[in-house]
Amino acid sequence: MATETGFLKVLCVLRHWDERAGRWAHSRGRLAVVLHEFVCFGVKQASACLFGGSMLLLLGLSWAFYPPHAALARYDFLTLAALLIQCVLIVSRLETLEEAKVILLFHLVGTVMEVFKTSVGSWIYPEPSLLRIGGVPLFSGFMYASVGSYIARAWRLFDFRFTRHPPFAATAWLAVAIYANFFTHHFLPDLRWLLFAAVTLLFGRTWVYFRIRHVHRRMPLLLGFLLVAMFIWFAENIGTFSAAWRYPMQHHGWRMVPLSKLGSWFLLMIISYVMVSAVAKQRTQGV
Repeated sequence: MATETGFLKVLCVLRHWDERAGRWAHSRGRLAVVLHEFVCFGVKQASACLFGGSMLLLLGLSWAFYPPHAALARYDFLTLAALLIQCVLIVSRLETLEEAKVILLFHLVGTVMEVFKTSVGSWIYPEPSLLRIGGVPLFSGFMYASVGSYIARAWRLFDFRFTRHPPFAATAWLAVAIYANFFTHHFLPDLRWLLFAAVTLLFGRTWVYFRIRHVHRRMPLLLGFLLVAMFIWFAENIGTFSAAWRYPMQHHGWRMVPLSKLGSWFLLMIISYVMVSAVAKQRTQGV
């Protein structure tokens, strides 16, 4: 209760200063208003990335400073730290229980895929740990969950609205097909180009409206998907650089993850988006 009260007080102070800054910007002209909205946009994005950013920070700091012979393995430390961060977000009401449930589901979906992918040699986790399933340390599921956390928090913080959004049932079937292809392409033809076409067909006419302060701005939803996928690709390079996991091409030293992985993250991000929309689908009825 004390944590929630403190958080609400901080939120009230931030809103007060935002209103003051808004009045100042309007008194200075359009350029000042644009600059103020840009700063507010960055603050909201940083807040939406809170879980994922915390995980990336933990990966980097633990790679640089975690004792190599500690009784608690680095991967296990990352798992426990991720659990703690998740609990703090829920207790502080930065994340709702409904969002946490979807994020947990995405954690499970990601872990199942991780177990399969490591078994066929797509990538490895080179360090030892106790909290693991097969060759997959449990912290890896939180890396997938961070994508769901970002989308869920951004949806709420920016008050997403949509026009020409496809029916939820169609997006759900698309997500199932994408997920299945991550497994079947090892044995059957890779259908990702058909899946890209399906994503374009379903979402090509969709616009997302997002509220930075008082007015909703808009952008094509496909562009939003691509920007998020690019951010994930950058984050993946940080993760592999910190030896959290390694691809076969990185066994003899770190190399940048190829841009071809951007397509995989784009498709995986669609799965996360559909899961989050299951909670917030009442907002997909248009503006």
